[in-house]
Amino acid sequence: MANNKTIFQVDAFTDKPFKGNPAGVMIVTEEVSSDWMQNIALEMNLSETAFIFPRENDFQIRYFTPVKEVPLCGHATLASAHIIYELGLKAVNETIKFKAEGADLTIKRENDWIVMDFPKYPIQKTDIHKDFKRLVGFDPIEMYSSIYDWVIAIAETESEILNSKPNFTLLTENGLGHLMITSKSDSKQADFVVRCFAPIAGINEDPVTGSAHCALTPLWAEKLGKTELDSLQLSKRTGHLKVKLNNDRVEIKGKALTIFEAKMKV
Repeated sequence: MANNKTIFQVDAFTDKPFKGNPAGVMIVTEEVSSDWMQNIALEMNLSETAFIFPRENDFQIRYFTPVKEVPLCGHATLASAHIIYELGLKAVNETIKFKAEGADLTIKRENDWIVMDFPKYPIQKTDIHKDFKRLVGFDPIEMYSSIYDWVIAIAETESEILNSKPNFTLLTENGLGHLMITSKSDSKQADFVVRCFAPIAGINEDPVTGSAHCALTPLWAEKLGKTELDSLQLSKRTGHLKVKLNNDRVEIKGKALTIFEAKMKV
């Protein structure tokens, strides 16, 4: 088993190197402090680094951005499950149970896909932010709020999502420090597209955001009248997710691959 001196970097929600969202993954077998984990996450300088604590029948998991601990993270969960399967800590036909601050998570393998079971986030329609176009670059047709201070803005066209250039300092100052912008897809490649910004958490733009789909899936399921959808995240690295609404749960599927394994010297 890997120990506290080994850290992995995994590209999640992709099957191509240097695409998707990179996450750090460390399996922790000794007692460590929250400050120590925060320093490792700062050193990795990725949107999230996950720390996995093996227990008798499941795994505790904690997620850190470069500046803070967060309760739930989709791509780092996917990356962590990928490493557990790759190291043989669980057989490919076994499920993985994670206990995170934000939820209990069940993970399984389906061929090359890793399938994650997440809670559905509540969404509530809100007024359109009066300065939104100045801050982001387009006039949304609808806005919603969700938990963890997420704000969701729906654009008329995919090109508005692709061409947005948010002012990250002003986003945080104007209550939009956790922002998803989304629209219906223009192509057959996906049902909807999205970009996610979290400058308040030290992540100006997240390459691929699994947990955001806990809110996006019920939103687009209702709008498009279907429970199984494909999502394309239009970051520079891009990412592909398959999602499914199951009552009060959201199934998120993705692929992942390990980019490197490193030994710490400290």
